[in-house]
Amino acid sequence: MFAALRFLWNATRGHRLRPWRSPYLRWRIETYSGMRAESLTAASVFGFLWSMRGELLQFLRWTGAIQSEARKRA
Repeated sequence: MFAALRFLWNATRGHRLRPWRSPYLRWRIETYSGMRAESLTAASVFGFLWSMRGELLQFLRWTGAIQSEARKRA
């Protein structure tokens, strides 16, 4: 779970109180789902997160595993 929070903290830099305004998250959502980044609202971002929660949790577990492996090698 810590890896998920770390990813969200880094991905929303500069927009932590309004993550739907983060250019990085907008770009990620647009490239993954095809939703236009310009039209994303708080409701559409949270709806996307809720509908894709299983896949997103799997992605966050993967990023945590990659980061821990990178720390072992460093």
